[in-house]
Amino acid sequence: MIRRYVHALLTALLGTTCLASPMARAQDEAIPPKSEHITVRRTPDTAPGNQPGGGLIHPQQGVRSVSTVDRDFIDKQAPTASAYQLAAMLPGANVATSDPFGFSPATNITVRGLNNDAIGYILEGMPLNDVAYYSGYPSQFADSENYREIALAQGSADLDSPVLNAAGGLMNLSFLDPATKPGGYASVSYGSYNTNREFIRLETGEIGRSGIRGFVSYSHGASDNWRGPGRDTRQHVDFKFLKSWGDGNRASILGSWNSTITCYYPQVTQSDWKQYGLGGPNELAGRYNPNDAQGGTDYWRLWRAPERTLYVGAPVHLHLTKRLSWDITPYSQFAYGNVPGGSALSETGLYNGTQRLPDNLNLPGAQDGVAVVRANYNQRSYRSGFTTALHYKLAWNDFILGYWYDYSDDNEQQPFTAVQDNGYAPDIWSEKRRATILLSDGRQLLGGSAHTVSQTNALFLGDHMSFWRERLSVDAGFKMVMLTRNGTNNVPGPQYRANANYAEPLPRLGARLRLDDANQIFFNATTNFRSPDDTAFFNTYDPSSGETEVTAATNTKPEYSISEEIGYRRTGQWIIGSLTFFNYNFTNRQISTLVSQNGALVQSTINGGGQTSRGVDVEIGMRPWHHITPYVSGEYLHATIDNDIAANGDLLPTKGKIAVRSPTLQGAAGLSYDDGHFFGVATIKYTGHQFATFMNDERVADHTTGDLGFGYRFTDVAHLHAPTMRMNFINITNQHYLSGVATPTTNAQDTIGQYGTTISGSTPSYYVGGGFAALFTASSGF
Repeated sequence: MIRRYVHALLTALLGTTCLASPMARAQDEAIPPKSEHITVRRTPDTAPGNQPGGGLIHPQQGVRSVSTVDRDFIDKQAPTASAYQLAAMLPGANVATSDPFGFSPATNITVRGLNNDAIGYILEGMPLNDVAYYSGYPSQFADSENYREIALAQGSADLDSPVLNAAGGLMNLSFLDPATKPGGYASVSYGSYNTNREFIRLETGEIGRSGIRGFVSYSHGASDNWRGPGRDTRQHVDFKFLKSWGDGNRASILGSWNSTITCYYPQVTQSDWKQYGLGGPNELAGRYNPNDAQGGTDYWRLWRAPERTLYVGAPVHLHLTKRLSWDITPYSQFAYGNVPGGSALSETGLYNGTQRLPDNLNLPGAQDGVAVVRANYNQRSYRSGFTTALHYKLAWNDFILGYWYDYSDDNEQQPFTAVQDNGYAPDIWSEKRRATILLSDGRQLLGGSAHTVSQTNALFLGDHMSFWRERLSVDAGFKMVMLTRNGTNNVPGPQYRANANYAEPLPRLGARLRLDDANQIFFNATTNFRSPDDTAFFNTYDPSSGETEVTAATNTKPEYSISEEIGYRRTGQWIIGSLTFFNYNFTNRQISTLVSQNGALVQSTINGGGQTSRGVDVEIGMRPWHHITPYVSGEYLHATIDNDIAANGDLLPTKGKIAVRSPTLQGAAGLSYDDGHFFGVATIKYTGHQFATFMNDERVADHTTGDLGFGYRFTDVAHLHAPTMRMNFINITNQHYLSGVATPTTNAQDTIGQYGTTISGSTPSYYVGGGFAALFTASSGF
């Protein structure tokens, strides 16, 4: 009955021939067609310089907006570039960096005004988001040489994506498939700030007659801080092994291992930036001096952050029958890191949580009973899970039924390490208990200690319906997400357990109508859900006074959003482009910020209440014309706060204010040239001003930056395939600018609340964008 009703409705809208029964269509197809003369000209799609927009745009067929970056663009960029930097030209993507080469974790991306922790990150089906904060750390993901494509879905995630926080969209990363023949690729780079990088990828080709082929790559990179003292180092391994057989069956195992030590770039306030620029208190100290204005806490070695991560996934796709297929992706993730900072600690009157300690410490370098220490912040996390789905094709339906399970275990502690007279503090990893400050009973002195176990169960089902010989596609889906979070606060105090349970229904609907071979329109409506960060659930305490350093917000409600898109796409002979209008409605909007916990800067969230975001994205790319491929993208965004926000027992008058990190205008343009030997690309990006407070009483100014790259590919020489030399210039005009908002606050100036209370202001801080840099790279396949 329902099928006949749908059939009749679509027949009325689209005509009788488009929805004819299979028998009628077969009869129509049996009528001999008129003779046609077709000329086919084949150009290898993967040939350098053959991609529209220089590799920044692809034809799309789905029900939602998706923008892509492929090898044609990636191969012309600096090989140190992170996934954020590679996606910075795409519509809606606003990237804030702290260094030009992508080593520093102090980086951020917002998409349509939604922060990086509101974006899902997926590598071939396995999630990459931090288990506690939902953030992405692009320098950990993969080496740029191994990406096949970076796809950014600005509005929503796929139905089967294993993510909880994707109101801001999905960044889907894909590895290259291993080569069928043995060989490899290698490159060396050297540039500004004593930057060096080496990369090698070895391809096994088919191993025996097993049908298995794989690659393993290794890279090493290092760079001096471009402002202030310090040096970043990074070692990285990517791997992928694949077996494909039959009609589309695939099984693979892939992953990334990363080990890095980075040096902190201080975020700045507006007043310090205007007064000191790149210097003064906006830099860490190069020498240890406990008598300086910062008491030695600003010594750069106390702010070095080490981190190790491992991601492993094993996606499998099997055709069980002609109509039935099965997908399963088990995955695991391990991370350990320390995000320390310089701090001061009293030798007496200490507290463990709220419990007074009888201990008197004897710390080196103490003056008047106070000593400089390194305040560590350790996070050790483990995650594993799987997604599985059955696809069944029947007539004009493609049904999907699936399940996602995720288990995560997150331990976070804040021990302290004594600082010697020369500024040395041992074991920057903070893994050895004996290297930290211990109490008389052998316990560690802790500013905080929390353990959280989370489990996610999600059931999803959907139907992809195709009508009118696939000219019309309709997607309908439903996902039920159940999240259980069990936490304990392991320092004495009023709080021990911090538990939460969520169950959220997430329906969705989308449609795409292909008007003809070149033009199509699409529409989708989706829902998204996100729980608060782990840190929002726990108190932390000042060990010098026992006072609460950060108060838990255990009643923080989860964010829920409804988003809609309607757009037009054109895939013409010369032009590929899209125009997308979008609308978001949020309740309990989660705003990411940084809070100081005894000197260490730790990510947390602010409940921003309701929010409405509306705007339009546009991107246009041209197919190669005389080896030239231009590209442009842009966005207009109007994001407003829907209610007054509670603060200090009063209400800030924020209703109608512009949301933080939401530039009204963004625009980007690129021009590529590639004749197979000589190539070059020039890009420019404009980002409008962004407010840093909910009261809109402080903002970061607009800025424009440009990059340039060019090089030459030689013909094959002996065993070397396409040896290449290239130069990349980043921020070619050497702009000194604030690249984004690091720590938004409710209000920067003292404000009178709705009930007459004076609400004290709190100063936001900002990322300082990387300066000019140049990098030379020599590379070759073999």
